Amino acid sequence: MSANRPSWTGLVEAVQDAGQYVTPAEAEHVLRVVLSALGDHVTGEERVDLAQALPEEAARVLASRIPLNTPLPAPEFVDAVAARIEDATPATARWHVSSVLSVLPELVGHELVDRVLDRLPSGYALLFGKAELVLTA
Repeated sequence: MSANRPSWTGLVEAVQDAGQYVTPAEAEHVLRVVLSALGDHVTGEERVDLAQALPEEAARVLASRIPLNTPLPAPEFVDAVAARIEDATPATARWHVSSVLSVLPELVGHELVDRVLDRLPSGYALLFGKAELVLTA
């Protein structure tokens, strides 16, 4: 593990804090599901850079997925996460997704997250805890 790479335990703890999960096991389960779903959507250099910036275990989860040809819109991404978590509703799935993705900017850097967001359909920024800027002509 490189010296600047965060630890898996630290990432799980950050998600547990962000999501107010009772146990580290619950936070870890949500983390694995959301990173797996994110792996379906992030492509190109951003995928490689994100995997390199994440703890090794998180990078494996992300990289184990084959990206879709076209990323889902943010609401459908949340629905896909809901389908992977037992008893999840759209509201709880949004909470889970935001609990994981909102810790990434501080962990891997805002610049990298902004690059990832540039490759995803609009609507994802809020899931990462960032404002979505809309430029008008």
